[in-house]
Amino acid sequence: MTDTSISSIPGDTPESRRDVLFALGIVVILAVLFLPIPTFLIDLGLAMSIALSVLILMVALWIQRPLDFSSFPTILLIATMLRLSLNIATTRVILAHGYEGTDAAGFVINGFSQFVMSGDFVIGLIVFAILIIVNFMVITKGATRIAEVGARFTLDAIPGKQMAIDADLSAGLIDDKEAQRRRKELEEESSFFGAMDGASKFVRGDAVAGLIITAVNVFGGIVIGVTRYDMSVSDAADVFTKLSVGDGLVSQIPALVVSLAAGLLVSKGGTRGSADKAVLGQLGGYPRALFVAAILMGVFAIMPGLPMLPFLLLSGLMGFIGYAIPKRVAAQKKVEDDRKKAAADKERAREKDSVKETLKSAEIELVIGKQLSAGLLAKHGELSRRVAKMRRKFAEQFGFVVPDIRVTDSLTLDPKSYQIKIHGTIITAQQLKVGELLVIPPADETLPVPADPTKEPAFGMPAYWVPPAYAEELKRSGLAPAENITVILTHLSEVIRNNLPQLLSYKDMRQLFNRLEPEYQKLLEDICPAHTSFSGLQAVLKLLLAERVSIRNLNLILEAVAEIVPHVRRSEQVAEHVRMRIAQQICGDLAEGGPLKVLRLGNRWDLAFHNALKRDAKGDVIEFDIEPQLVEDFGSQMSDAVKKHMKEGSRFAVVAAPDARPYVRMIVERMFPNLPVLSHLEIARGVDVAALGSVS
Repeated sequence: MTDTSISSIPGDTPESRRDVLFALGIVVILAVLFLPIPTFLIDLGLAMSIALSVLILMVALWIQRPLDFSSFPTILLIATMLRLSLNIATTRVILAHGYEGTDAAGFVINGFSQFVMSGDFVIGLIVFAILIIVNFMVITKGATRIAEVGARFTLDAIPGKQMAIDADLSAGLIDDKEAQRRRKELEEESSFFGAMDGASKFVRGDAVAGLIITAVNVFGGIVIGVTRYDMSVSDAADVFTKLSVGDGLVSQIPALVVSLAAGLLVSKGGTRGSADKAVLGQLGGYPRALFVAAILMGVFAIMPGLPMLPFLLLSGLMGFIGYAIPKRVAAQKKVEDDRKKAAADKERAREKDSVKETLKSAEIELVIGKQLSAGLLAKHGELSRRVAKMRRKFAEQFGFVVPDIRVTDSLTLDPKSYQIKIHGTIITAQQLKVGELLVIPPADETLPVPADPTKEPAFGMPAYWVPPAYAEELKRSGLAPAENITVILTHLSEVIRNNLPQLLSYKDMRQLFNRLEPEYQKLLEDICPAHTSFSGLQAVLKLLLAERVSIRNLNLILEAVAEIVPHVRRSEQVAEHVRMRIAQQICGDLAEGGPLKVLRLGNRWDLAFHNALKRDAKGDVIEFDIEPQLVEDFGSQMSDAVKKHMKEGSRFAVVAAPDARPYVRMIVERMFPNLPVLSHLEIARGVDVAALGSVS
């Protein structure tokens, strides 16, 4: 014997049993159309119809988007069929047993006839007529129109949405699974709105059927009561009208509720979120509108002939809501900001602990030893302020914002030392005497106080460390002692000046271009990529910054580049042409309001550099070939001449021939990195030139 339990029968699962029960429910609804049923089952069916309609309305209110209730057309058909079958069942009972009294069709119909009609069938007829008009002419008609338009526009938009999905997939913005999900959602959306267009006809038909069934019940009941049961016309009219109108009310109230649910569903459109959030959030999202409405209600409250209390209550309520909403929004925004900040801090902490974080390096970093950091602890605020001021000064002077400067301390570094890093590479490291003052005396002068000789970190000039007790005496002697923080920031500033090309990133350059006027944006589009690339423009800007030429006049630089790039592609040649176009700026920055002091090359060196330039058939320089001995002699003579004028404390520039200027600069920058080298063509017209001499 084998014991086969019910649950072991193939295909017998909770899902399959639920399917069978659902099918049986549909069969029962159809059976009600033909089979007579007792009144207590009619009461149960009417109660189920009302409960189902309320449930449909609540779901329609709380769904986030219409597709979340995609089964609504099917449910609407079932609810409509349930009401119609119950209408037929009640019609059968009313016509067969209506002569027995108003409770012949069950207690639900009797209760509605007594409660809604107040025992008067005339009131019931009027209420029933109003419900029919509201349902049929207002809600159902509007919902039908919205469904028709929604279905039409949804179907028209399908090709465009399909192309957008394919474009996102091709661009790599989404993967195959996401594309399939979106396509499925698009299919469901089109099917839903198409089904809603047809399902809205159920509601209209239900309203018409309810009106016809009620009229049939009234007239048919009167005829049957008079001819079959010997009732008077007035008695038959009273009984059968109450029963018929009660039946109509029981049917039309759920129909009205379902019609409202359909209207809410199709009118939701592109609004996301439940109906209360969408409607109340948007109605209450404008406090000024609430205040205006509150004032208007207050005016109505004090007008003679109108009741004061209702309008006054509404005025106070709207005013309170208009006052409370901004505070609530601000509180929610603060909570949301705090949540986002906490999440961002958590993410930063996680990234900081990750291996990837070790691969990142600050573009500019100042690393301070522990003892030196402790000495500057009281001045950390001043350090941050002066660093920010330094970055603003660089932006004004050179035309772009240098990256953020990270200030850190290190246990591995010498306690009295500091390091300056560019892109993670140590550019320089120096040791200071913590708490002492650095003094740079004039040449060949001794200090009137005890001092330890050293070299100034930024420029390598002879200097002295002096205890802070002698600060006032040094100031009386006309000297300017510098604290540790000033020494560090001066050195940092000079390191940044010497590394400006490395600090101009591609991202920084694109940000500069994005701030250009529309006309120069168009000029930039004409240049790139037709004649050069953005990387080529970046190379030109880097060449200018390498010689400390400001790029603040970016408009003029772009005009100069546009003139030359159709004919020349090498970045060095483009940069030389740009220098000639912005000669006025270069000379003005060097002269600083006075005469431009220049140191010329003598005839010997002009001729030597000219002969060292090898040219092609077009006359372009292709090689610089000079004897090593001549380079040594030139370097020696240039060093003597430059040092002589540097001792005088005057700022000047070396002037060379235009074609030789880059090569003169190449030699001079190894001895004097900060000494500008100009060509004759870069001396602007109208500039007062003061010749200091020549190198010969």
